[in-house]
Amino acid sequence: MLTVGLLVCGLVGGALIAWRRGSRAMASVLALLTVLPGVGMLQALAWPIVAVVGASALGFAVHRWTRSAATVSRWGARSRRKVGVASTLDIARVASGPAMRCRASTVRPRLTGRFRVVDVAVRLCRSGLLWVWASIEDVVVIFGGPRTGKSGWLAGRILDAPGACLVTSTRTDLHDLTAPIRARRGPVYVFNAVGLGEHPSTLTFDPLTGCSDAVTAAERATDMLGATPRGGGDREFWDAQARRILAGLLHAAALGDRRMRDVLEWVADPERAQREVAGLLRQSADPAFEQDLAQFVSTNDRTRTSITSTIMPALGWLTSPAASAAAEPGGLDIRQLLDERATIYLLGAEESHAAPLVCALTGHIAREARRLAAREPSGRLDPPLTLALDEAALISPVPLQSWTADMGGRGVTILAAFQSRAQLLARWGEYDTATILNNTGAVMVFGGTRDREDLHFWSTLTGERDEPVTTTDVHGRGTSRSVRKVPVLAPAQIANLPAGRVLVIRRGIPPVIGRVQMAWRRRDVRANRRALARLDSAARWRERLDIATEWRDDVLERVLVQLARRWPDRFDEPARRVTDANRMFRELRQIRHNPELVPAKEDS
Repeated sequence: MLTVGLLVCGLVGGALIAWRRGSRAMASVLALLTVLPGVGMLQALAWPIVAVVGASALGFAVHRWTRSAATVSRWGARSRRKVGVASTLDIARVASGPAMRCRASTVRPRLTGRFRVVDVAVRLCRSGLLWVWASIEDVVVIFGGPRTGKSGWLAGRILDAPGACLVTSTRTDLHDLTAPIRARRGPVYVFNAVGLGEHPSTLTFDPLTGCSDAVTAAERATDMLGATPRGGGDREFWDAQARRILAGLLHAAALGDRRMRDVLEWVADPERAQREVAGLLRQSADPAFEQDLAQFVSTNDRTRTSITSTIMPALGWLTSPAASAAAEPGGLDIRQLLDERATIYLLGAEESHAAPLVCALTGHIAREARRLAAREPSGRLDPPLTLALDEAALISPVPLQSWTADMGGRGVTILAAFQSRAQLLARWGEYDTATILNNTGAVMVFGGTRDREDLHFWSTLTGERDEPVTTTDVHGRGTSRSVRKVPVLAPAQIANLPAGRVLVIRRGIPPVIGRVQMAWRRRDVRANRRALARLDSAARWRERLDIATEWRDDVLERVLVQLARRWPDRFDEPARRVTDANRMFRELRQIRHNPELVPAKEDS
């Protein structure tokens, strides 16, 4: 038995040594030779000894498999085998539709029965035959320059949103493409504070809404000041001072049932503010606001002017008639919007001064949704609220550094689109930008970027891979082979991604190069366009038929009039009837094309 044991140990040791040296065939032969003596030895030994030996061998194998060195070695070998990108198995295991369905009980506890993958996940791109998905509780950030396809991709996610959806955009293309289809699921509202396009505001929002609460007033002041252009130097100090004063003025206006015009006048006239606001703030449960106002009024002119100049850009929208009309008091019931699965489009412009108003409304809806989610048994909204923030850095710079960490677990899906990483750095700063990217579950990078720092940043995130190099002599014969480290995706490759292709850096898998689906290629969008085309065609045919009918009636009238002149006894009565009928139809056509003529005709 001792001889057999030594033989088995020798064969096992030889197999391990051969495997480590890369001789896979020799290791397999030695392992097969170990089978027969090993089985005989196990049959001869008592079962307690076999159990102890087996447990020891299993523990040793688990230790060797899970230790750091083995893990890093496996990862390196896997990366070399997959050329540094995600394989089909990686996508199927982590980011496929079935993988997202397995998490449905967590992200949407009340979802039962049959459901679609878009009810629990966000479609990113297609790699081979598989779709790559991200969970609805993950933050998705999109980077791409103008006309690279990010708006087309974002429109598809708006259409897929299972619950209420809030959309911000500097153009009307997202509204024109998605509003007709979203209207079939719930009401559609437009908040157009800049009069963009031909879409009047169907929703109003007064920034003083909820500001009778001190915390809400502070949040509203933060949102409005955060949307103003950033400067350098001691901007953070003056922002903090302006935030305290503006929050106090908003709080006082809400307590006194005043308007935003009063807030603007208080900022412009501190003496009037001292007379009126001090009495209103005595009704507040927070005495800090009254102290802040007294300090603001009593400080020197230079400090007061600096604070005032910081607040004024946040109130500049009051000079715009369209923005003032959109800020009229109205009933904005967030719970009703969520229950009805409504869609709200917040339209703005890059150079607009209405960004503080748009940012305040975005913050109000998101925070109210978070408060409502806290009352749910699962602590999250079901169905979730989708925030599709196109050009967020320009018109709605909400505090993403804190939202990206908390909103996903509350049932609020954040999809934020930017032109470049430099845009985040300019708006949120270096540290907040790092926080936003760290909290992001998936990053999508479209081609067309020309910023060197951005390209090197994304190339670094994709990692490195081994590239074989063959050295040749002067005659072209290979003399040696070596391996060098190169980026998985070089900066130039990222910059020159073809149209419709995107780089996806998703949590849990290596980077993916996939093809995105534009919204105008979806079946529902194409069906809606065909229906609109049929309606337009029918309208054109009706117009042509009306023209032909009018021409026919005119010709008949002229013929009967000529006949009535020649044979009045026979054709006078038919000519009179046709003439009266044609006159009536002409008046009806005028009324149809010019409805404003109806009251004038009735008065006459």
